[in-house]
Amino acid sequence: MGHLDGKIALVTGASAGIGKQTSRILVDAGVRVICAARRLPPLETLAAELGDAAIALELDVCDAASVHSLDSRLPDQWRGIDILINNAGHDAGGRRPFHQGSIDEWSAILETNVMGLVRVTHKVVETMVSRSRGHIVNIGSIAGIQPYATGTIYSGSKHAVHGFSESLRLDYAGTGIRVTEILPGLVRTDFAMTRWNDDVKAAAFYDQTEQCLSPEDIAETVVFALEQPPHVVLSQMVVLPSSG
Repeated sequence: MGHLDGKIALVTGASAGIGKQTSRILVDAGVRVICAARRLPPLETLAAELGDAAIALELDVCDAASVHSLDSRLPDQWRGIDILINNAGHDAGGRRPFHQGSIDEWSAILETNVMGLVRVTHKVVETMVSRSRGHIVNIGSIAGIQPYATGTIYSGSKHAVHGFSESLRLDYAGTGIRVTEILPGLVRTDFAMTRWNDDVKAAAFYDQTEQCLSPEDIAETVVFALEQPPHVVLSQMVVLPSSG
């Protein structure tokens, strides 16, 4: 399955968790990876680890100017993006009843998880359309098809990603542009720490669960979807721990 060799991927949220591990596994598969996130220092560390096959790009998906200037801030040889991994997202302030959160907190989740994803996709898909090829992989969540109490806004954001992904796939059916949505169950990352800004509470949240997925599990799933023949589209991939 060598057809990924030399392709260029943009991975958002690459500074930690799923995005970081996906960047590593993509490089192992022969892909050149643009590691993008708001925090530049961890990206530079990751890019140094991955060598010439990766570069770091400071990118804030909530900042229209940052996204608009994305291609102009890349070296010429890195501008032909073949693969987009929309991974950036958070649930800061989540896991509580709707009325207990502030509108600012809820708006921030929606802005990153929905509009950030839409903004980056709109920017990158232009080049894909002009070249009649590309693969967009949206990291959704099981929460996008299975709501839960105290997840009103996060689940709502992932329902939006789910609907967007399905409609986007239909928009570009038959054009050479494929769209895949990965819907993971609980993955043990820094996600819960970001939600509560509390390491102890985050660890307890994961520890109370019988089994969690790892970032490697999701990264391997992403690469599996990308490696399918051009006529095959894995439109949705729900990934759950075997205990659940």
